[in-house]
Amino acid sequence: MSTHIVTPFDARTTAAQVLAGVDLTGRTAIVTGGASGLGAATVRALADAGARVTVATRNPGPVPAGEPRVLDLSDLRSVRDFVREWQGPIDILVANAGIMAVPDRQVTAEGWELQLATNFLGHFALITGLREHLTARARIVVVSSGIQQRAPFDFEDPHFERRPYDAWAAYGQSKVADVLLAVGLAQHGIVANALNPGYIHTNLQRHLGDDAMRAVGAMDQEGNLLTPDYYKTPEQGAATSVLLAASPLVEGVSGRYFEDNQEFGVVAAGSDGPGPAPWSVDPEAAARLWTLAQAAVAHARAASHQE
Repeated sequence: MSTHIVTPFDARTTAAQVLAGVDLTGRTAIVTGGASGLGAATVRALADAGARVTVATRNPGPVPAGEPRVLDLSDLRSVRDFVREWQGPIDILVANAGIMAVPDRQVTAEGWELQLATNFLGHFALITGLREHLTARARIVVVSSGIQQRAPFDFEDPHFERRPYDAWAAYGQSKVADVLLAVGLAQHGIVANALNPGYIHTNLQRHLGDDAMRAVGAMDQEGNLLTPDYYKTPEQGAATSVLLAASPLVEGVSGRYFEDNQEFGVVAAGSDGPGPAPWSVDPEAAARLWTLAQAAVAHARAASHQE
């Protein structure tokens, strides 16, 4: 059994504090969804440490630092365009972009449920498509969520074609897939780790109704946002992302799961404590999901050639 990584940081440490003294001059980073919220805080910290950062976002506009480039993870054509146009080495890729609790079932052109397509498949296609550009020291960071503890990936009906669609079940499945993505990348010799950033007020909550926000103590009866004690600022939420992206404390570590700047091992199903559920780090599930995603990407590529 491997020893868990322990760092001097905690849940309140900021991204800037994690990278204090770390020089990323000459390093190239890509951060998906880096125009706002958690992603923007990640971009700022990496850029302030000297990295050249590409902000991959659906709607390029003002970005906190670096260079914006168009990327719609729900559209594999957009991912292919991004990959085809990319030049140069990549030292860091933070798979940060995501959508949450989409109220109604939606599917992409490939027939994938929208949350799974955006949060997982698009990132899979991006990372595997850019593999030849990854340097020997490259690190992949996959932003997941504590909701991965809720239920295993449903390989029999991943797109809710037969079971009733549930916004949270779909989101949870996509976040299980994200942890499995990190495991799968590690299986293929790519340094990758997954993390839960914690609760943060960002645009990710745009699909949540007021009742859902009140249920977690993040909104009062008048509709005003509240910040419970367990919430983090975006800068605190981004700390674990940049730890995995650039800190020498986790050099060479791969296929692991982190929260609050610490590594956590597997916890029992249904646990309220930090850590991945058994199904989120199951190597057989990771390999099975890799095969599923690989086939979807290949099919989409073939279809595009026939257009």
